[in-house]
Amino acid sequence: METNIARFIFVSILVTWFLSFGCEIVNGDVFPCNYPAIFNFGDSNSDTGSISAVFYPRPPPNGVTFFHSPAGRVGDGRLVIDFIAKYFGLPYLSPYLDSIDTNFKHGANFATGGATIRRSNDSLFISGISPFPLEIQTVQYSNFKNRTTKLYRQAKRRPEVRKSFPFPRPEDFSKSLFIIDIGQNDLAAGFRNVASEKLRADIPDIMNLFALDVQFLYQQGARTFWIHNTGPIGCLPSTLFDIHNPAPGFLDDNGCVNSQNDMAKEFNRQLKNKVDELKAQLPLAAFTYVDMYAAKYSLISNAKKLGFYENLDICCGSYKNGVRTYCGINLLPNGTQIFIDPCKDPSLHISWDGIHYTEAANRWIANQIMKGSFSDSKIPISYACYRN
Repeated sequence: METNIARFIFVSILVTWFLSFGCEIVNGDVFPCNYPAIFNFGDSNSDTGSISAVFYPRPPPNGVTFFHSPAGRVGDGRLVIDFIAKYFGLPYLSPYLDSIDTNFKHGANFATGGATIRRSNDSLFISGISPFPLEIQTVQYSNFKNRTTKLYRQAKRRPEVRKSFPFPRPEDFSKSLFIIDIGQNDLAAGFRNVASEKLRADIPDIMNLFALDVQFLYQQGARTFWIHNTGPIGCLPSTLFDIHNPAPGFLDDNGCVNSQNDMAKEFNRQLKNKVDELKAQLPLAAFTYVDMYAAKYSLISNAKKLGFYENLDICCGSYKNGVRTYCGINLLPNGTQIFIDPCKDPSLHISWDGIHYTEAANRWIANQIMKGSFSDSKIPISYACYRN
C-alpha cells in the first residue's frame, strides 16, 4: 500500500514537472515539447528585420530566392531561425523593433545584425557593430513580457479582445523556446582592434557577461535554452580579402584561416564550460549546447559532395585581387553607382556575400542541428524542454 502511494506521488510530481516545460506524457511515453512561442537573441545570422527596421532597409538583391524581395534578412532567403519556426508550424518570427505588420503571438526576434555579447564603443556606421548587444536584447524581452502580460490582464475583462489577443499569454513564456546565437561579432571586432593574445584574454569576460544575460532571462521565467556556439569565422570568404601568398600552415585544407578558427574553437570551448556551469546553477532550466561550428565546418568540408560549389565561392559580390565589391549597390570613387547582381543559382553556393550563408546552406544546417546531430546531448530540438 505504502509503495503504491509513493509511486503515485512520484509519477504525479514527474508529470507536473514535464507539463511545466510544455511537454506531454501519454501512457508513459515522452512526447515532443509543445512550444507556444519562440524568442530569439543574436546577430545577423538570425536577424529577421530589426536592423532593417531601425536604420536602413536591406536593399536588393537580398531576399531574391524565397521572399522575392528584401525581407529584412541578409541573404537570398530564409535563415536557420526561419526553418526552426517552420519546423514547429509557427510563423516566421517578427523582429521586435519592427512596428509594421508584426505578429508577436508566437514569439519575437530580438536579434540585430552586428550584435555582440559585450558592449562596444564602435558605431554601426563605422564598423557595423549593433547598438543592441545581448544585454539590451534581454532587457527588451523583459519589457515585452511585462507589457504584454499587463495587456492580457486588461484583455481578460473583454472576451472579444482576449480571443484575438496578438501576444503570447502570460503562461506561454515559461513554456517557450529561447534560442541564442551570438558571439561571431565579438571575435570579428577583436580581430580588427586587438592582438590575438588580448582577444584570448578577453574571452572569459565575454563568457561572464553571456552568463549574466542568460541568468536574467531565467529570472524572467525562461526555462528552455537552445544555445548555438559561433561558427568557423576563419572560413568566411571575406576573411581572405587582404591575404596574399599566405605562408605554409596559415590556411587549412579547406582554405580557412587557421588562427581565426582556433580562436573560435577557444571561444566555443569556454562557452561550453559556461553552459555547463549554468546547468548546475539554474536547476529548473533545460540547456542544449549546439555545435554550430562543427555543423558549418562539416558543410564547408563536404561542399561538393553535398551539391555546392567550392566553399569559398561567393554568390553575390566578390573579394578578389585586393578589390571588394558588395552585393547590390556599390559607390565607385568617381561617385557613380554600379549594381552587382547575384549568381544565377544561389542554391549552389554556401556563401551569399562573403559573410552570410545562402538559404540552401541555412536549410542544410538547420536540418542537421534540429535533429540533434550537433548538440551536446544529441537530443532533437523538439525534445529540448527536457532537462538532461
